[in-house]
Amino acid sequence: MQKVFDEVNSLDRKCYEKYLLSEDILMEHAAISMMSYIEKKFVKNSKILIVCGSGNNGADGITLARLLYGLYDVSLYLVKKPKTQIGKLQLKRAVKVGVQYLETKDLLTKEYDVVVDALFGSGFDKEMTKEYRELIEHLNSISGYKIACDIPSGINKKGQINQIAFKADRTITMGALKKSLFLDEAKEYIGRITVSDLGVYKELYENSSDICILDIDDLHLPLRDNSNTHKGNFGHLSVIVGQMQGAGILCADAAFNFGVGLVSVINHKEYQLPYHIMQSHKLPKNTTAIAIGMGLGNYEQNEILEILNKDIPKVIDADMFYEKDIKIVLNKENIVLTPHPKEFCSLLKITAIDDISVETLQKNRFKYVEKFCNKYPKVVLVLKGANTIIAQNKKVYINPHGSSKLSFGGSGDILSGLVGSLLAQGYSCIDAAINGSLAHTISALQYTGNDYSMTPDDLISGIKIL
Repeated sequence: MQKVFDEVNSLDRKCYEKYLLSEDILMEHAAISMMSYIEKKFVKNSKILIVCGSGNNGADGITLARLLYGLYDVSLYLVKKPKTQIGKLQLKRAVKVGVQYLETKDLLTKEYDVVVDALFGSGFDKEMTKEYRELIEHLNSISGYKIACDIPSGINKKGQINQIAFKADRTITMGALKKSLFLDEAKEYIGRITVSDLGVYKELYENSSDICILDIDDLHLPLRDNSNTHKGNFGHLSVIVGQMQGAGILCADAAFNFGVGLVSVINHKEYQLPYHIMQSHKLPKNTTAIAIGMGLGNYEQNEILEILNKDIPKVIDADMFYEKDIKIVLNKENIVLTPHPKEFCSLLKITAIDDISVETLQKNRFKYVEKFCNKYPKVVLVLKGANTIIAQNKKVYINPHGSSKLSFGGSGDILSGLVGSLLAQGYSCIDAAINGSLAHTISALQYTGNDYSMTPDDLISGIKIL
């Protein structure tokens, strides 16, 4: 896991005040990290365009131009001359070594191997002028590899894109990871992320944080270390199967393939099931976890209430987020909620937290997750999305490994099955949510077929061989 921060200005100030590192030193390290990345990826004399604004983000770009000059064919375009003292100094240094800069767009008609965006940085939070919108649109049209300095220009400090943003292949962010890099709508523009150190070891630069990003190697599979075991050692998940039985059966099948010893579907009818899935009209006495909500439809209310009141770990999904009865479990422990955005909006309304549109939620995902978890600190919330947010109380974990491969019917049912399987095996709610989510996204990443062709069976098959 890596720490994520709301802002890093306070971390920079710590470098100035505690470690006696000047703004100049931090800026040099920022530019050196970009230079190192370019040197590893591009051959000598490649054509590089660096586009700079008038603030310190632009000063980073000017510094980079000086460092690359002589080894590469560098074109430096200043939309405006530097307004900060450090920016003015960096421009003087660049000119001294021979860097020439333009203040017209004439140069931008050429093609480049690399385009570096150093316009605004992470502090940008204004309405963009027509001039800047046209400039970013042109930069996006250039065929070269695109690098954003700190954060793609046009993305504000909340991660929102109000008009247009630079579409980067690689974002080299300065000092530490920022929350604004992980809002869903920013994902298309961020590309891959590299964190630049600024002259001091990462652990010394960073402070504590309640927000973490999940790495692929954070996945802990339910591997069986002991030989002297039987099926009862690995739990029994009961999946409530309702009106649209396919969702529940898919959940059950995913759970069985993720290590749980027994899986039963609880239903009112007899279904044709995979041979390894049991079925019952009542909850088995040895049930160690429950999955409810997937395709539930018009299930009997008294039965739902009875199930929700059971003191057994539960993963709750889909149709349950439109039922007022869900409030019964929100102050209980051992509850995992797995809504997609529309379902979460319904949950926010039912709990009287807010009445918002999906669009408003998607632009403020972290805000509404925080509001929900402040009111219901015991439950674990898994807000699905391109960057899934997993939260409990004050702790937030971001799974950034989501992809369009998972955009198919049944994907969420499989996730519920994975989480339910781990709950049944004795994982804590937060660990079940983290590891179920990671297994879900990593299986999709490793799928080698075309990104439009993944099926539920493909996803489950991938989970079996992680």
